Amino acid sequence: MRLLAIIKLIKSLYPEATESMKYKMPTYEYKDGWVSVANQKHYISLYTCSVQHPKTFKQKHPTIKTGKGCINFKDNDDIVLEDIRPVIISAMEYMHG
Repeated sequence: MRLLAIIKLIKSLYPEATESMKYKMPTYEYKDGWVSVANQKHYISLYTCSVQHPKTFKQKHPTIKTGKGCINFKDNDDIVLEDIRPVIISAMEYMHG
């Protein structure tokens, strides 16, 4: 399942992350950063704590919908785990300025 693949990636990158349902969806927190995932009817979302995190992903995948700090994968979008890895790392290592 696509959602489980994203969760597995998050847990492999940050096994020490705190897992909760903080935003009414699986949320993983590490230091000052966090990511959340959601399985909607026709898409899967990866949420981050800032608009800056998915910027590079958006440039590489302009056809995949992104919002303020999130990526929305439609059912027919390919989820390239190697391309969301930097998004997760950026969000988890986020330091407030």
